[in-house]
Amino acid sequence: MKSFYFIICLTFPFSFISQQHVSNFKAIKPSTTFDNIHVKKLSSEPNSTTFAIWVKQKVKIHKHMQHVENIYVSEGSGIFYLADSVFNIKSGDLIVVPKNTWHGVDVNSNIPLKVLSVQSPEFIGNDRVFQNK
Repeated sequence: MKSFYFIICLTFPFSFISQQHVSNFKAIKPSTTFDNIHVKKLSSEPNSTTFAIWVKQKVKIHKHMQHVENIYVSEGSGIFYLADSVFNIKSGDLIVVPKNTWHGVDVNSNIPLKVLSVQSPEFIGNDRVFQNK
């Protein structure tokens, strides 16, 4: 019994280090109406931040100086710009954006583009640089 309490005491502090999130991604909806882009943070910890992002028209070309971004397209379609390449994207596609790489999207569907974006390390909003065009 003592060993049980010892294990509990050892593991209890670690239960607060990372967030747990289990959800049906299709059920996640924007919390407000929006003109072009809506971002909803789902979780964040020192190693990564996860967002649901909706885009009606476009995301301007930008880069993240210190972040890798993994983007999973859940709904909609568009034209994705990644470095010097252009891709037609649709539901089910996965895009990996290396750090310090220009990227953006133009939506070409009748519904907003909905993506799951995981940025690593934790995204606190201070390394996004927009292209001057």
